[in-house]
Amino acid sequence: MKIALIAMSGVRAFNEELTRLGMTLPGFVERSQVIASLPSLSLLTLAGATPERFELEYHEVPDIKNFPVLPACDLAAISTYTAQVKDAYALAERYKDVGVTTVIGGLHATALPHEALRHCDAVVVGEGELSWTQLLEDFERGCLQRVYEPNGRQFDLALAPLPRFDLLDPEEYNRLTVQTQRGCPWKCDFCAGSVMLTPKYKIKPVAKVIDEIRAIKQIWPKPFIEFADDNTFVNKKNSKMLMRALADEGVRWFTETDVSVAEDAELLSLMREAHCAQILVGFESPNAAAVDGIELNRNWKKKKVDSYKAAIDRIQSHGIAVIGCFILGLDGDTSGVFDDIRCFVEESGLFQVQITVMTPFPGTPLYARLKREERLLEETEWGKCTLFDVNFTPKQMSVSELEQGLISLGKQLYSEESRSGRVTAFRRQLRRAARSR
Repeated sequence: MKIALIAMSGVRAFNEELTRLGMTLPGFVERSQVIASLPSLSLLTLAGATPERFELEYHEVPDIKNFPVLPACDLAAISTYTAQVKDAYALAERYKDVGVTTVIGGLHATALPHEALRHCDAVVVGEGELSWTQLLEDFERGCLQRVYEPNGRQFDLALAPLPRFDLLDPEEYNRLTVQTQRGCPWKCDFCAGSVMLTPKYKIKPVAKVIDEIRAIKQIWPKPFIEFADDNTFVNKKNSKMLMRALADEGVRWFTETDVSVAEDAELLSLMREAHCAQILVGFESPNAAAVDGIELNRNWKKKKVDSYKAAIDRIQSHGIAVIGCFILGLDGDTSGVFDDIRCFVEESGLFQVQITVMTPFPGTPLYARLKREERLLEETEWGKCTLFDVNFTPKQMSVSELEQGLISLGKQLYSEESRSGRVTAFRRQLRRAARSR
């Protein structure tokens, strides 16, 4: 039997003016292109757990309108971003029309399984590794269940299968992904990351991470790796073990983490020795009032705002470029936030900056709260869940002010003059740091 693993991969801003501006995630691809030229690690991982008796193919669909021929298969497994879920549903229905069984999984299907079931034969809720082999057995026997749920089970990352990187053409990507952990101990109300798949923060053994990197190196001798984690350096002891192991692999890499990484000088030195190129840090806002309450466990974000500039300087002095991520439209934001972020970026010496809009993804505490407050503009307009489109009523400004402020700030921060100025400043900082060592 043949399985087609299909990733919906072409997320762009819904707002055409934002697309023309090239509002995407920095560091992935050239602006105005798709948000990320990354394969679906979840599908490749399920491929690694698939028995050899199945034939596998991996495909990506950046635009369903330009996808006239369906890959031939007996089972289509579809992974999608929320912003592209309606295209994923349309693709599933096209397969069903020709008698092919379809299954959808991932964050959106986990949040809204009954919505997904209207368009496909089966839905996988939560961590796919827990259900995939059972789903395949049921499919072979002709008794596929409608919903596969974890029922309280947690997947042990020590048992994680090696992703099938060999299914990829590395020429199609500017980086490949490896997961070192899953979940996060913090609970930010807007987060639609792997915390939605598992309530428990867990770590993949270092040896398994290294095995995955070496598997990538077999098909791409000098890869650039992205760690597909919500918050890579939460566990400092494990992080240091990982950095020491990485140092001998000779690969450059990028990851996302929180600002506490700046508090551990030994870890920063190990990151530099392990060839870390960039990290993305979610600052969210330079204003304490804006981040107040968005981390629901301990209001941790608010406690760190005053340390932001010193943290950036400390990290970048180790030769590690910081991409600072900011969220516009937080409840504490006034119309002055656009100037506040611009000034912070200029004064802090950030290497790069990512600005996004507060986005109520389904299944998040933020979505539930905005729905209660009747502030969602369109409750099921998933096409606006791009991180750059406004689909809610801000608390202290109008929708138009937020949209125009985003565009204006983007033009300033992403101008060639501004970007080259940040690169030049970062290089000067590296030279100063090298002289002081």
